[in-house]
Amino acid sequence: MRKLLCVLLLMPALSLAASVDSLKSLLNQTTTARARFAQAVLDKNNKPLQQVTGTMEFSRPGRFRWEYNKPYEQTIVGDGSRLWIYDKDLNQVTVRKLDRALGASPAALLAGSNEIDKSYTLKSVGAEGGLDWLEATPRTQDTAFERIRLGFGQNGLEAMELKDQFGQMTVIKFADLERNVKISPDAFKFTPPKGAAVISE
Repeated sequence: MRKLLCVLLLMPALSLAASVDSLKSLLNQTTTARARFAQAVLDKNNKPLQQVTGTMEFSRPGRFRWEYNKPYEQTIVGDGSRLWIYDKDLNQVTVRKLDRALGASPAALLAGSNEIDKSYTLKSVGAEGGLDWLEATPRTQDTAFERIRLGFGQNGLEAMELKDQFGQMTVIKFADLERNVKISPDAFKFTPPKGAAVISE
């Protein structure tokens, strides 16, 4: 089963002495960003199940675009009110209300309100692998993830680890992060391709 994760925003730069307080303050200083990413899904024994690469960009609040390029193509767009997921191989589009799709999810943590304490318990968990890690635990159980870790280095957010309720881990590594860059509003608009099946949820 394909499992592409809509983690939909990047954090601003943090030093290796990252703290919860600095995370909150710097959230207010990033309005747009773009980056490349590599994503891997691991089973509970850390065996790779899937590896994908792509690009992302966002404009706060609630507008983002993730393009999965390899090994197959998928586009995820948040236009501020709706979430569009287009699978090119299946020629299928799924559309949902954005607030319902995000909820207490990684997307809400990164792309939603700056008041992240409402959805998550945050704590610093120390250095590991050359990064300084912050852990976010959802305050409700109505979420696909039981734990999210964010790894910060000298270039800002460099990695995320997301553990789901089945013990699987999604690991995302970011590169070439650009903050507060000019992004066309058209990047956050989506029109279903001609002939594509559209499913509303």
